[in-house]
Amino acid sequence: MTREYHLALQHRGLLALPADLRRRHHLDQPGAQVHVIERDDGVIELRALAAVPAVQAWFWTKRWREMEAEADADIATGATAAFDDVEALFADLDG
Repeated sequence: MTREYHLALQHRGLLALPADLRRRHHLDQPGAQVHVIERDDGVIELRALAAVPAVQAWFWTKRWREMEAEADADIATGATAAFDDVEALFADLDG
């Protein structure tokens, strides 16, 4: 699907992107960046730069960060166990 927008250049050359466009491309996140390409044929391309690649986005979800913090706390307090093999792990889980 192609979407077209007409944007007015504001004071000092600023462009305001529509909110739905910013959300779709994660440009509403702090530190979001846009890559600008000026082609020889006069076309100016804007490309959203993802601060976090899409394949790694799961790692930066709120729930995942909470689970990482829980795991770090368990490691810090020694609330972990190590096993020599899978059978020992399963035996501990069953027990």
